[in-house]
Amino acid sequence: MNDVTDEKQDRAGKPAKSEQTRTLILETALRLFQERGYDKTTMRAIAQEAGVSVGNAYYYFSSKEHLVQGFYDRIAEQHRAAVAEVLDGGEKDLAARVRGVLLGWLDIAEPYHEFASQFFKNAADPDSPLSPFSPESEGPREAAIDVHRQVLSGASVKVDPELADALPRLLWLQQMGLVLFWVYDRSEGCANSRRLVERLAPVTARAVSLSRFRILRPLVQETHELLRDFMPTAAGMAASGMPGRKADRKAPAADGGEDGGGRDPKESRGRGRRRERGTTA
Repeated sequence: MNDVTDEKQDRAGKPAKSEQTRTLILETALRLFQERGYDKTTMRAIAQEAGVSVGNAYYYFSSKEHLVQGFYDRIAEQHRAAVAEVLDGGEKDLAARVRGVLLGWLDIAEPYHEFASQFFKNAADPDSPLSPFSPESEGPREAAIDVHRQVLSGASVKVDPELADALPRLLWLQQMGLVLFWVYDRSEGCANSRRLVERLAPVTARAVSLSRFRILRPLVQETHELLRDFMPTAAGMAASGMPGRKADRKAPAADGGEDGGGRDPKESRGRGRRRERGTTA
């Protein structure tokens, strides 16, 4: 076993200490987000609860936003593992595959439902790195799109070649709609979200099947062009200079400020607005 492997795993096959520390910080943050709320949880409090220094916390996660990105990555990994049987188990019916993947996401996300709305308040801000459309979210976004790509490739339904790239992204957008519904679903056990999936899956399968017909070819082409021009990619958004994005945002210093330098996005924007009013008064 070489030195690199030794750093990642010990002889018992356990994760390296660095990975254990990273996981501890992330899990502590998620617990505090649930107990105190996202906005009221500071990096200093997370470090204290995790039993690490503030500097160590910032070493693994440069900000609270980075912690949430770690949460996004975890959800994406857990979702892919949870739906492996749906994707690789031989099921060919597209409706069943769509249903299994969406219900699988609801199962994985269930423990986080109580504080999901707190994340969404920040994720809905187009300037926030927590947005599912942001360059920072590209990794988990593309992982989710790839799951939907496998949903289609393993189904018996033939996909129009012109939509081979667009359809997985459309299915991901559909999942984002489900996420929004789920965030505000207050039914017992989010039963309404599950009923939505049951209704949505066969409709989705029929829509994909109909997309192959020649009479719908103009609509197919327009949909493809729409997604090509407007679906988010990190490269595309950087090139277009999305309004309000700060390309030069820097991670806070570990020893700065009351919170160790980790200001919330709302606080930063509020300070900016106060400065603007001061210069124009």
